[in-house]
Amino acid sequence: MVRPEYWLRLNPWSLQALFVALAGLAVAIALRTMLAELGLPLYFGTFFPVIAVITLLAGVPAGAFTALSSVVIVWWAYMPPEFEIVWPRPADIDRCQLFLLAVSVLIWFSHLCRTVARLRRRTA
Repeated sequence: MVRPEYWLRLNPWSLQALFVALAGLAVAIALRTMLAELGLPLYFGTFFPVIAVITLLAGVPAGAFTALSSVVIVWWAYMPPEFEIVWPRPADIDRCQLFLLAVSVLIWFSHLCRTVARLRRRTA
């Protein structure tokens, strides 16, 4: 059984939380690159679970940083034309907006789980 003391010890505004966010972002990018090599067009598919885990481990600022960074990375590296800075098409803007909407709910829920775990730890 996983105890909350292990995954609640990171301060949300600390340098360690930023490193956790960067490591999670690197994992999501690596997984996304492997999926791109297989021909799967899931732009944001690997970022959802990574953002949930990062928010649970490192807090809301790290989760929000990862979410915003993933939008920029996917827009630049995976949406056509790849590795060029051009204004996105309306369909790509819609994808980014829906991703940010879904991730904001995911970050809120992860923050709620983190807060409940902290409250239970204090009362126990």
